[in-house]
Amino acid sequence: MRTLEILTALFLLLSILRYVIPNRPRWLELLPAATLVVSLLQIFIEGYRWQMVPIYTFSTVLFLFSMPSLIKPVRKPAGALWRRLVGLCIGLLLFVGATELPILLPIPQLSKASGPYQVGTFSMMLIDNARKELYSENPSDPRRIMIQVWYPAEPLPEDQAAPWMDRADLIGPAISRFLDLPTFFLDHLKYVHSGAFLNSPVSHAQTAYPVLLFSHGWNGFRAQNTYQAINFASNGFVVVAIDHTYGAVLTVFPDGELAYNNPQALPSNMSDQQYIPIANKLANQWAGDLGFVLDTLQTMNENDPEHGLTGILDLEKVGVFGHSTGGGATVEFCGRDPRCKAGLGLDAYLKPVSETILEVGLRQPFLFMFSETWPSEKNWDLFNELYLNSDNAKVLSIIGTSHYDFSDLPILSPIAAQMGLKGPLSGDRVIKITSDYPLAFFNQVLYGIPTTLLNGPSPDYPEVVIP
Repeated sequence: MRTLEILTALFLLLSILRYVIPNRPRWLELLPAATLVVSLLQIFIEGYRWQMVPIYTFSTVLFLFSMPSLIKPVRKPAGALWRRLVGLCIGLLLFVGATELPILLPIPQLSKASGPYQVGTFSMMLIDNARKELYSENPSDPRRIMIQVWYPAEPLPEDQAAPWMDRADLIGPAISRFLDLPTFFLDHLKYVHSGAFLNSPVSHAQTAYPVLLFSHGWNGFRAQNTYQAINFASNGFVVVAIDHTYGAVLTVFPDGELAYNNPQALPSNMSDQQYIPIANKLANQWAGDLGFVLDTLQTMNENDPEHGLTGILDLEKVGVFGHSTGGGATVEFCGRDPRCKAGLGLDAYLKPVSETILEVGLRQPFLFMFSETWPSEKNWDLFNELYLNSDNAKVLSIIGTSHYDFSDLPILSPIAAQMGLKGPLSGDRVIKITSDYPLAFFNQVLYGIPTTLLNGPSPDYPEVVIP
């Protein structure tokens, strides 16, 4: 809970406790009014969120009940002790019920990054006129994508904190619908800050920084792994995440146009014979997005007065990582584009990967991280084929995790596991594992920093299984 939310709850509790005091001083009758004032200040300063409605309501009702004692100068004698105790118990039960929602569904906080750099970020739209949009209503549309960049920065005092996601007012309801939750359920995400700063100057502490591209999962979004992106950037990487238009849950373009997920781009309930060509088409489009982003970064590295990236991108050291279908797109891209020097698959979904790449395998270092429950038997079969044909692939799994543990979603609530958003392993522990292992991997491959973490089981990470 935020500061004024806690203060509102505290005033509410004191307003309830005052009922048990016999012959209480008159100034205590002002507590319900003070509670209502604090709750109004909370709404205007910190912002309304629906989880606080029970507290707002309770505060208002308590104030209305207290008005007669404020208006009438004559005070009634204190009631019998047992009546006051019963009233106190009822009040405390209502208080617990009112505070339960804001405690169980707090404003999420991303974990503090581990690196020495502060982080800047910006978003921009790219248009690939060489490729047509496969999934819009107009087949002549060029391919448009949104990207977000995180980078080592030197923020100025006036720089604003970046939100966790752009246009949470639109994307939050879209995510809620995908998760079969009420559309207002994630409205409070608009208050989440990522720990980065908007459009801050690039840090020139290094001459250039390795580049990491991120590909989200089906019905995902570019900010879904912000904790990883910021952790990488704080350790000296430039991270670029892509909204794969019509594959993301929702893409919001600068002109206000909305592109929702197109279910026909990756349909369900069909045989593998029908499904795999459609999935291959999607993976090819997403791999094309990754390639086009690299082309754009090359141009920006030559001249980027707007964002200050000129000369600071080390495009000889490019890594790619992706979650689920984005993990498949990562494999597809790295299997055919030598600019990819290292790859990371997070519960990589391999059905969309072309048969040629599965048969030939991967040449660059690759790390595959799997949750305990998600990968299907078919996905394991495809992975084993790819793994055996690859030169330098490593694999690990994390006990107590499920598919969405490889994203920011587990931080939404302490009861995320009960909501089906994660496995039983605590969110903080998952964040640590899924930050430390990818960072060690990319540090080793792209920075040449040796690590023993990937060589076998570690006593510091007993949840991690390395065959």
